[in-house]
Amino acid sequence: MKYNVIHRGDEISIDLMQRFHQLAGQHGLQLDEQSPDIVLSIGGDGTLLHAFHQYSAKLDDVAFVGIHTGRLGFFADWKPDEVEHLARLMHESAASGNLQVVKYPVVEIQITTESGIETHLALNEFTLKGVEVTLVAELHINDEPFETFRGDGICISTPCGSTAYNKSLGGAIVHPSLDAIQIAEIASINNRVYRTLGSPVILPKHHHCDIYPKAHQHVLLAVDHLNVQRSDVISIRCLVAAGRKVRFARFRPFPFWSRVREAFIGYEPK
Repeated sequence: MKYNVIHRGDEISIDLMQRFHQLAGQHGLQLDEQSPDIVLSIGGDGTLLHAFHQYSAKLDDVAFVGIHTGRLGFFADWKPDEVEHLARLMHESAASGNLQVVKYPVVEIQITTESGIETHLALNEFTLKGVEVTLVAELHINDEPFETFRGDGICISTPCGSTAYNKSLGGAIVHPSLDAIQIAEIASINNRVYRTLGSPVILPKHHHCDIYPKAHQHVLLAVDHLNVQRSDVISIRCLVAAGRKVRFARFRPFPFWSRVREAFIGYEPK
């Protein structure tokens, strides 16, 4: 089994990476930065986002595993003191040829500008915000006008990302087995003159939404942790990426709702 490690860059994560390299050598795992079977993310959820975008062109061939070296991460569910156990399970999986993975949907963003069309994938979310002034944008669903948005911005999240920025906006938590995207408003303006739906909207995989910012408006585009300011955006199409999913290696069970409980509630049965 071939692997690579993406780490956060702090001392703890670097030490843990070096420890894993030693264990990997003992278990016959091969380091391969270009074509790994497993990408090990050591740090937090932000580190895994970096890993996802580094290997976004190889999602069909790469599975991700996260080890958290700070707070409990939603993606990074292995603890530092479990690294030896993880290396052993990876070896056993390689020996048996039976790698268990779960596949979660990602959102595809097609940005049409004056220069052409750019396509991006997001693991958590895509956000569009106004720069210095209120964002004004037309929102269409399945090519039909839906609403005129005025406010701070719009967030389009995946089921994975439904527990991230979307949740803080009052969006629903969506199980990642559902092929869907969610639209959540960021501080929309609603009064006698301006009106939006004011509620999150969940679209299935065969639907899409198009956002048309006011012409030449200065906007901030963010794909997960990557952001850029633009003033040449004509339209943005968001939809569940067809045939593209992120793969997470599962060397032990960790149900989604257990992740949610541990991340946000911390409840332990008495």
